[in-house]
Amino acid sequence: MVDHDHSYKQLFSHPELIRDLLTGFVREEWVKQLDVSTLERVNGSFVSDDLRERESDIIWRVKLKESWVYIYLLVEFQSTVDRYMAVRMLTYICLLYQDLQKNGKLAKDGKLPPVLPLVLYNGRKKWRAATGISDLIYDISGGLAKYRPDFQYLLLNEQKYADDSLPAHNLVSAIFRLEQSQSPDDIRMVVRTLITWLKHPEQSTLRRAFTVWINRGLISVRLPGHELPELKELVEVDAMLAERVKEWTEEWKEKGLRQGIKEGLQQGIEQGLEQGLEQGIEQGKREGLLETIEVTLSLKFGVEGLKLLPSIHSIYDIGRLKMIKESARYSSEIAEVKKHLF
Repeated sequence: MVDHDHSYKQLFSHPELIRDLLTGFVREEWVKQLDVSTLERVNGSFVSDDLRERESDIIWRVKLKESWVYIYLLVEFQSTVDRYMAVRMLTYICLLYQDLQKNGKLAKDGKLPPVLPLVLYNGRKKWRAATGISDLIYDISGGLAKYRPDFQYLLLNEQKYADDSLPAHNLVSAIFRLEQSQSPDDIRMVVRTLITWLKHPEQSTLRRAFTVWINRGLISVRLPGHELPELKELVEVDAMLAERVKEWTEEWKEKGLRQGIKEGLQQGIEQGLEQGLEQGIEQGKREGLLETIEVTLSLKFGVEGLKLLPSIHSIYDIGRLKMIKESARYSSEIAEVKKHLF
């Protein structure tokens, strides 16, 4: 997987990929105002030592009118989804800001540039991590919530894009189609399209990057154990696929069947565990609310308050129980609490 991950990330060291990523997949009004001809890769002189150690991070900047906008792209290959991705991304953005400040790369008025935090996920497991950091911080009453950080990252989940929903004539769409290919013939169709798109001499390094990824990253992962030749051009990939398509299609089907059975079993286990966990969490919330309500009613209204408990214990809706808890806490009359029971 090392070759796959490295060669995949190398694709996004080309401005054409970042251009197509922004214009095709970030469907927001401000993107239309970008001057994509100004795209610049942020090299090591801009980035702190901490950031330089993270090879999966790709940082670009582009002009929006007269100002720079930074694109912080993290390519995520992990087999397990990081629940605290929002914390990671916020940390990385703050380190980038710190470095820009230290190196005097701010606007003339000293303000920090806007940054688009973008996570590109191509794993098979369902993405369940929060995209906003506020969703990771538990609620508390009394006004403290207004100090909670407000940060969101944009998630591009490759598995969410059906073939017919992908932007046309887009290099990132081509990557997604290759990743989702079901046979060597599928790969060959996309390779032929890329040969047409990337035919100019000045696109030779991008052609080479696609060739390396398809050969070492994509095909070698699908067909482990095969000794693949060293290829330098997409036309060579096309020729190799044409020669071996029949043999590889059968192997691909067999491997896909085994992988499908394995993933199906794993998904069933995960869904069962997740359902059990969610039910346990809900039950724990309910019991905690009931205990709080009982103590509050006893302290404020004595025996009359405790008479309400049978009715309250028949309620399973967490939202209603929260309302009863707040009413018991702040109401001066027991009648106010009763309004939420019937």
